[in-house]
Amino acid sequence: MTVLSIVGCNILQDEIIWLIANDSQIKRILIVANGNISEFTEKLDEQHICYDIVPFEKLPKALNNIDKDELTVVVNLMELGLHAAPKILKSEVYQNIREMIPFSNGILIFYGLCGNVLGEVEEDFCLVKNGCTVRILRDDERVVDDCIGATVGGGANYLKLLKTHSKEPAFFFTPMYASSWRELLNINKLHSNPEKALEMVKMINDLAGYSRVAKVNTSLTYVKDIDEKNRGIRKTVWIQYI
Repeated sequence: MTVLSIVGCNILQDEIIWLIANDSQIKRILIVANGNISEFTEKLDEQHICYDIVPFEKLPKALNNIDKDELTVVVNLMELGLHAAPKILKSEVYQNIREMIPFSNGILIFYGLCGNVLGEVEEDFCLVKNGCTVRILRDDERVVDDCIGATVGGGANYLKLLKTHSKEPAFFFTPMYASSWRELLNINKLHSNPEKALEMVKMINDLAGYSRVAKVNTSLTYVKDIDEKNRGIRKTVWIQYI
């Protein structure tokens, strides 16, 4: 039995789905039961991908019943709001890695640097820990900066995009970012007046020089009604990245 575990940011769920849908070696998918998976499982259903939802504490028992020749993927999606506190994000990711190592042959961390707190995760877990290889998303040179850097293929491509749009700075939105930006910024969760909080976010973006939102076309179509989700944010443009 080979078990590949994924500890992933919810904002990269579309990329995880694409990998699952296009890897014929995967025979079974287990999804850790938590409050972050409803959108993810709906998309899997739309793609007619079979999976089982398993509470974390029952994963070892569930894996005992799997054929030893199967490649099984365990998906553990993390809460988006963790980004508001990078130290807590690191703590939660590291804790989940520790708990998944005993039943995993490999763990793929679907994050980037994320506030420069995850850049040494491979070293911290010695790359191979107790027979389990731990890897994070990288380009040819280093860990990717964030979800945008991961989506466009790494730091060099990301820098090229930033330079291309330097005259009129843009805040880059992938389809999942467009779908989740309120949750990512904790607009509704942390503030008693979400509309006032939204105006504050807009003011901060103005001070930072962002004049528009650039919607990055990832060629993944799992998120619907992207324009509606972006309505009222900023002037938007499409950037097709291949």
